[in-house]
Amino acid sequence: MATTASRTSLAIPAPGGSLLAELTLPAAAAGLVLFCHGSGSNRLSPRNQYVAEHLQHGGLATLLIDLEHHNHACHGHTLAALPPLQQRLLSVIDWTSQHPQLQMLPLGLYGASTGAALALVGAAERPERVQTVVSRGGRPDLVFQRLAEVRCPVLLLVGEHDLDVLELNAWAAGQLQVRNELVVIPQASHLFSEPGSLDAVAEHAYRWFAEQFSRRTISSAGDL
Repeated sequence: MATTASRTSLAIPAPGGSLLAELTLPAAAAGLVLFCHGSGSNRLSPRNQYVAEHLQHGGLATLLIDLEHHNHACHGHTLAALPPLQQRLLSVIDWTSQHPQLQMLPLGLYGASTGAALALVGAAERPERVQTVVSRGGRPDLVFQRLAEVRCPVLLLVGEHDLDVLELNAWAAGQLQVRNELVVIPQASHLFSEPGSLDAVAEHAYRWFAEQFSRRTISSAGDL
């Protein structure tokens, strides 16, 4: 478990202006998880912050960003809102590849709802950088044409009572051409507000990221 971590507020260059971000970097971090906030959300999302803290305690670095500028926020799951958010996310991914403290860390993307669609496109666009994706209550249907292009393992987390989204994720699991798992969180709805449901999300996400980052470390060592 991580005992110390540095926390830094950042402004990351991106199309349309700099994006506010919060980087938490534990000592000897095993990997970096970039949180992809979808339309209408930001780095202050209490659910994503809760999951991020769980990952940090396990020794993973986290980067929470505002993909939307405050004066151009788009609410709702709309296709029109996705392209500018996707371009900004790609800029952040590229930024991590150049940051001296982050560039050597394996990178995973965590996306909730619309943010999961952004994460999947980010993985398709940057296959050499993105090692894995975790989706919480995601909307993969918004980027259905890109699912076959994803080249990294994907974990799909859906609430048991989120029936429409569960159906969409089951369909997406069949479209992905890579290792993937669909985990249904018992008694949970779309917002995972039920007691213990977000804890389950955080634990599944942590185990998945830790496993995938470990695989990357072993593979890299074997290439030496």
